[in-house]
Amino acid sequence: MRVTKAASLADDLVQRFEEQIETGDMPAGSRFPTEKEITESFGVSRTVVREAYSRLSARGLLVSRRGSGAYVPDGAQYRAFQIAADEVGEIEDVLKLLEMRMGFEAEMADLAARRRTDADLAAIRAALDAMEDSTDVDASVNADAAFHAAIAAATANSYFLRFTQFLGVRLVPSRKLYLQGSDKPRHRQYARTINRDHRAIYDAIEKGDPAAARDAARAHMDKSIARYRAMQQGLPPESVDD
Repeated sequence: MRVTKAASLADDLVQRFEEQIETGDMPAGSRFPTEKEITESFGVSRTVVREAYSRLSARGLLVSRRGSGAYVPDGAQYRAFQIAADEVGEIEDVLKLLEMRMGFEAEMADLAARRRTDADLAAIRAALDAMEDSTDVDASVNADAAFHAAIAAATANSYFLRFTQFLGVRLVPSRKLYLQGSDKPRHRQYARTINRDHRAIYDAIEKGDPAAARDAARAHMDKSIARYRAMQQGLPPESVDD
């Protein structure tokens, strides 16, 4: 994905202000610098400043008051964490996200093994079957997302499901990246390879074995990271499973 210089400069400004809001350096009610102040301090154009401020406003971190300027709204510190789709455009970005997701997926599988119901197991099995039967990228991506969402639901903790959906939307482009290919038989074989990891997680959850579920989830994430590392080196992602 190509990023223009202006977009990159706007990214830097957004990140700078997000960090200040997260740490409390810019608490609610703080006034943002004017466009003129930013252009003079950072040597960027007004277009860059307006783009950055537009993104901050869209994320609920900036509110404009006519004739007065831009301010940090109440509660902004709680909304500061965000991962926009345009931030996950390179393989290195995906790898950072997967590293963060490692512990989350392991804990989620652990809790699912302790709390799952028969209905939860049926939902996870349905996602497994859909992945097994998929013959195109979109079907595989949807089944993959459904599998992880079903595990999240099995934790009986709504925050796991919400965060899984939050991450899942941002990982759709990257999932398509390593599942792409016009050769349907080859795609189907590769989807089944990924599904072997899924089945190991399911088996542990079905048995009610938290430790095994945790280990299987971590192994799955390790392989996902290895696939992206392979692509980063110009190798086919399926080479990880050869």
